[in-house]
Amino acid sequence: MKQTVGFALCGSFCTYRKTIDALRALAEDYTVIPIFSEAGYTVDTRFGTAADFRDEVEAICGAKALHTLAEVEPFGPKKLLDLLIVAPCTGNTLGKLANGIADSPVTFACKAHLRNARPIVLAISTNDGLSASAENIGKLLNRKHYYFVPFGQDSPTGKPYSLVADMNLLSVTAAAALRGEQVQPLLLK
Repeated sequence: MKQTVGFALCGSFCTYRKTIDALRALAEDYTVIPIFSEAGYTVDTRFGTAADFRDEVEAICGAKALHTLAEVEPFGPKKLLDLLIVAPCTGNTLGKLANGIADSPVTFACKAHLRNARPIVLAISTNDGLSASAENIGKLLNRKHYYFVPFGQDSPTGKPYSLVADMNLLSVTAAAALRGEQVQPLLLK
C-alpha cells in the first residue's frame, strides 16, 4: 500500500512548472492529497490561471484540491498523512511556520500534521531568503520534523537575497524525510 503525502502549494507562481513536474514524479510512488494556499487557489498570474493549475494538480493526484481550514483540520486527529510537503514554500509561509501561526490552509495543515510528530518537507522559494526570511529558515532548521529540499541562490547577481529549492531533489528529500534524515548537502552552489 502506498504511503500518503500531502502536497501543499503556496504562491510562488514562477516555480509552479518545476513544482508540478516534481509532483508528477511523486504521484507515481505515493498517494498524494493536493492542498492550495488561498493565493495558489485563487490568483491568476502571468504564469497561468489558478483554475488551470488546480485542474492539472487534481488530474495528477486524482483528488480534489483542499483549500480551506476545515478541509485540512482532520490531518491531525485522523492521522491522514505520512508526510506533508510544502512546495513552493514562500517566505510568508516560512515566517508563519517559524512563529507558530496557523491561519491558512497550508500552515494549518502543517500544525495538524505535526501533532502526530510526522515529517514536513519544505521546498523554499523566496526572494528574501538571505535577508528577512533567513531567521525563519534558521528556526525551522533547528526544529524536529522539518526537512528541507536542498536550495541555493537562483540569481546571485540579479536577486542576491533570493533562494529556491532544487525541485529535482524533491522525491529524494521526501524519501529521506520519511526515514527521519535530511538530504545533504543542504546548500547548493
